[in-house]
Amino acid sequence: MLLRFVSRVLLVCLAVLLPVGCSSSTAASGTGTATVKLSQLPAEARQTVALIDKGGPFPYAKDGVVFGNYEKLLPEQKRGYYHEYTVRTPGSRDRGARRIVTGQDGEIYYTDDHYKSFRTVLR
Repeated sequence: MLLRFVSRVLLVCLAVLLPVGCSSSTAASGTGTATVKLSQLPAEARQTVALIDKGGPFPYAKDGVVFGNYEKLLPEQKRGYYHEYTVRTPGSRDRGARRIVTGQDGEIYYTDDHYKSFRTVLR
């Protein structure tokens, strides 16, 4: 009987805590994303931002393509609002997981885990 009570209490606790965990990922969409100073990004990310500021040329064919925001971690915008750029990953044979995503209003986001999370870049 005690075991059944304890398991029910645990289930209730999980039911209460689980939405909190989910809402924190939802809070990441929009202004709730973590922030990072541009100066704190890896050198390769800072180089990518400098190339974006200059308008290129970009080393990867997919640099500048529309970022679809399918993960819904960035603020929802119309298609074409966001564009993505590869951040070189030393030792990687392909494009790696690091990206800079820019918005039309000048916002910059950084991901080092292939869109699983984003940080807003502060200049």
